Amino acid sequence: MCLAVPVRIIEISDEKTAVAEKDGVKISVSTMLLEDKPSIGDFVLLHAGFAIEKIREEDFTEKQKLWDEFYKKTGR
Repeated sequence: MCLAVPVRIIEISDEKTAVAEKDGVKISVSTMLLEDKPSIGDFVLLHAGFAIEKIREEDFTEKQKLWDEFYKKTGR
């Protein structure tokens, strides 16, 4: 099973990497799997350091709610 976390792109490092932010934490992200390269402000799903899909802001918000609910139930 693949668990992908929604993140926002905050910086483009080069054509294959970017910096994303999740809850104030910044992480280097490989964008090499995306056909449509992200721009600053775009939302992506992140799995194992790879951006695997660009998503709309509405989808980001919904997925964020689901993750928040998961964290509350598991005490993480």
